[in-house]
Amino acid sequence: MPEPTFQAVPVLRMFDVAKAKAFYLDFLGMTLDWEHRFDADAPLYMQLSRGGLTLQLSEHHGDGTPGSVVYVQTDGLAGYHAEIGAKGYAFMRPGLEPAPWGGQLMEVIDPSGNRLRFSGP
Repeated sequence: MPEPTFQAVPVLRMFDVAKAKAFYLDFLGMTLDWEHRFDADAPLYMQLSRGGLTLQLSEHHGDGTPGSVVYVQTDGLAGYHAEIGAKGYAFMRPGLEPAPWGGQLMEVIDPSGNRLRFSGP
């Protein structure tokens, strides 16, 4: 029997759809894969992706905990840092810092307090 494969998709809580989209789509350059609401007044659930990173954001009470951390490994951190830095996003200007284990780290905090920690060489 073959070994199963797995892909983790973090679910993060969001409180403001417009601010979440400005952060993830405009600032981080992710793509909106899909959105779902059970009806017009229901909370939004959506999926975003970029370069092998997939995240789901939810307005549903009980989905995700504000202040969660997602650790993201990348081989293009310096270029990505330059790309998002050039956008002039008013609420976040992350730096690159040395990682204790070697390489570099960049941390961004979304409008709901969730942290994405990017690590690369």
